Amino acid sequence: MKAPPRLQALIEEGLIDSVVRQLMSGKEAMVFVVRCGDETRCAKIYKEANNRSFRQAVDYTENRKVKNSRQARAMAKGTKFGREAQEAAWQSAEVDALYRLAAAGVRVPQPYNFCDGVLLMELVTDAHGDAAPRLNDVRFTPGQARQHHTTLVAEVVRMLCAGVVHGDLSEFNILLAHSGEADGEDFPVIIDLPQAVDAAGNNHAPRMLLRDVANLRDFFGQFAPELLATRYGPEIWSLYQRGLLSNDTLLTGRYTPSHAEVDLASVMREIDDARDEDAARRLRMAQ
Repeated sequence: MKAPPRLQALIEEGLIDSVVRQLMSGKEAMVFVVRCGDETRCAKIYKEANNRSFRQAVDYTENRKVKNSRQARAMAKGTKFGREAQEAAWQSAEVDALYRLAAAGVRVPQPYNFCDGVLLMELVTDAHGDAAPRLNDVRFTPGQARQHHTTLVAEVVRMLCAGVVHGDLSEFNILLAHSGEADGEDFPVIIDLPQAVDAAGNNHAPRMLLRDVANLRDFFGQFAPELLATRYGPEIWSLYQRGLLSNDTLLTGRYTPSHAEVDLASVMREIDDARDEDAARRLRMAQ
């Protein structure tokens, strides 16, 4: 097929050889199947902010940092340059998360290159070598549902131990891949990570993790109803908060919240300190 302008630039740079077909068009990007030498990969073209339906909600971008102090100041002020820098940071967030999670052993597509808003990465395939389906397009037996649910809960734990919360995990952004061997098994691969958040640095991370795990429970619970009674999300976050979570932690799916008395005085001091710090920051900005 004729290469879109943004992929034509990559052909001219020698990063890809040809465009095979469009794979999908989502709320934040379009994905194309491309040829790179003897390999078939995919190219994800991020849509401009004004052309996508998914906005950079403050919940996701909270506490995201850039190394360049000039960019950081411009982003804080909301200037044109700052908005452009924020857009670039949003796009590169997925690249950073992919490399970070791949290094941690999480099953995500292997990233290869990122150039001018286009991410080149592994094409995840099924047993026939075609693009792997999303979970929402597959029917499962109860046994398969339990198996994949267990695998994905473990992947969520592995991500959290690497300091990352997906933030938008559901059956729509998990692919069912195949090992490529004749007797190999299918396994889930997590995709779509531009909204991934820092577990320790984002105040919304607990809520997002609970939602991610609840989405997995509700989807697989359609095929294995006993999963609907599990509470892996609160259990995982509680262990993480207490520094007791690791990739080898044995989870039960049960969670009983603590009913210990709240130290209200300490909570109020934290609120007062935060209010004073915010007032001081506003004063510095005004000056």
